[in-house]
Amino acid sequence: MRAPRLGITIGYDGTREGVFQLRQDYVRSVEQAGALPFVLAPGRPAGAAAMLDALDGLMLSGGADVDPALYGEPSHAKVTRVIAERDAFEIALCHAALERDLPILAICRGQQVLNVATGGSLVQDIPSQLQGALDHDPDQERWQPAHDVAIEAGSHLRAILGCDRTAVNSFHHQAVKELGRDLVVSARSPEDGVIEGIEAPGRRFVVGVQWHPESFWREPGRFGALFRAFVEASRS
Repeated sequence: MRAPRLGITIGYDGTREGVFQLRQDYVRSVEQAGALPFVLAPGRPAGAAAMLDALDGLMLSGGADVDPALYGEPSHAKVTRVIAERDAFEIALCHAALERDLPILAICRGQQVLNVATGGSLVQDIPSQLQGALDHDPDQERWQPAHDVAIEAGSHLRAILGCDRTAVNSFHHQAVKELGRDLVVSARSPEDGVIEGIEAPGRRFVVGVQWHPESFWREPGRFGALFRAFVEASRS
């Protein structure tokens, strides 16, 4: 049986002009789950659908802030590194993938892109906009858990991970606010209510998580099931 071909979006290096960047963790997680990774550099939105013709699934990776103009809000002072080219390309990829019911795994910024692409909005800066919120961007190693998330009963994510609560890492200052069309919440931070997971019921596989499960690829017992479920959905 042919291994599924999964497209992984890639961002820009924040320190070197004109250089793309992707952590190896995304690639290793996909390979470990039995799929072939294909890196998708930001390009013309009009070409997004054609790219998906050669793929069996789409992974939206982490990175820079999503432009608040895309959900009709002025930019907060804490919004940084907005990259219009990447936003437009990935939103076009989302639309094309949803139109053909292609499996989507959306991680951190990817979850935010998925939400905005379906008409939702974002908390632009958790520390200044959500009083009493946890520190969702602590200074720690990428594989160190930062806080727990509570996983909704009956959700696809709950079925995949097989638990109602799990410890996750955390590297974000934005989060889902108003949900996009046909999306539901699958996980929250129990201490402050920040949305940590979303999904689209009735789809083959549309799952978003706000943490970085790929950072634990050396410990597949943690979140390997999420990548395996994504790969299996992409086989069909």
